[in-house]
Amino acid sequence: MQIRLFLLGGLIALSSPFVQAQNPELMLLGTYQNQNVEGWLMSEKLDGVRGYWTGDELISRQGQRLSPPAYFTAQFPPFAIDGELWSGRNQFEKIASITKSFKGDGWEQLKLQVFDVPDAPGNLPNRLQKLRDYLADNPSPYIEIIEQIPIKDYSHLQAFLKEVENKGGEGVVVRNPEAPYERKRSQQILKLKPTYDEECTVIAHHPGRGQFANVLGSITCENQRGTFKIGSGFNLQERTNPPSIGSRITYKYRGLTANGKPRFATYWRSAQ
Repeated sequence: MQIRLFLLGGLIALSSPFVQAQNPELMLLGTYQNQNVEGWLMSEKLDGVRGYWTGDELISRQGQRLSPPAYFTAQFPPFAIDGELWSGRNQFEKIASITKSFKGDGWEQLKLQVFDVPDAPGNLPNRLQKLRDYLADNPSPYIEIIEQIPIKDYSHLQAFLKEVENKGGEGVVVRNPEAPYERKRSQQILKLKPTYDEECTVIAHHPGRGQFANVLGSITCENQRGTFKIGSGFNLQERTNPPSIGSRITYKYRGLTANGKPRFATYWRSAQ
C-alpha cells in the first residue's frame, strides 16, 4: 500500500505544472489613501500573473515553480528580477491559463514586465539600471522594464489614473524611488484602482458555508452585463436578512473581465 501511495503521489506531481519552491518573500503593495507621493514614481498596474525570476527559475507569488519553455528564459539574467507576466489589458484569464499549462503553450505571447531588481544596490532607478545594462549585452524579447514616471503633483497622478482607466487598465502603482526592496507588504509601493458602481436585480440567494453557515453566502444578480454572483460586501445583518429576490441593489466593481462581467463585484447598498 505504501509503495502504491508513493507512486501515485509521484504521478500527481508529474502531472502538475506547479512544483512548490521556496517562498520568494516578495515586496507587496499597500493601498493609496491620499498620501503625499509627489516625487514618487508611477506606472500602470498590470493585470497579469506575478513572476519572480530567482536567477535560475521562475516562480509565482505563492512560491510555485512555473514551467516556461526554455526559449522564454534563455536570455534571462543570472540575478533576481521581479515583475508581472503580461500580454495585454483585460487578458488575465488567458495569462493565468498559459502559466498553468503543463504543455508550455502560449508563452510566446507573454513578457515579464519588470518593476524591480530586488538584490541590486541603490535606489529603484539604480536597481533597474542594472537590468538595463545586462539587457544591452543580452537582449531578450521576453523582458521589458515598466516605465516609471515621476509624479509632479496630485493632479498629475489623477490624470494618469484617468488615462490608464480610459485605456482599460487595472489601475496605477506608485513607488518611493528611494525605498529599498522590502520583502513584505510595504507602504513604499501603493496601488490605486478606479472603482465603479452600478445597479442590478437580485434573482437568487445562495446559502453560505463555514463562518457563513445558516446565513447568506452570495447572491446572483442580473443587469445589462448578464448574470453574475456577488458574495462579498455584506455585513452579518445583511447576510441574515438579505436583499429580497426581485429587489434592486447597488454594487461596486473594478472594471470588467474579458467576458464583460464586473470584476471584483461587492455589495454596497440597497438601490431602493
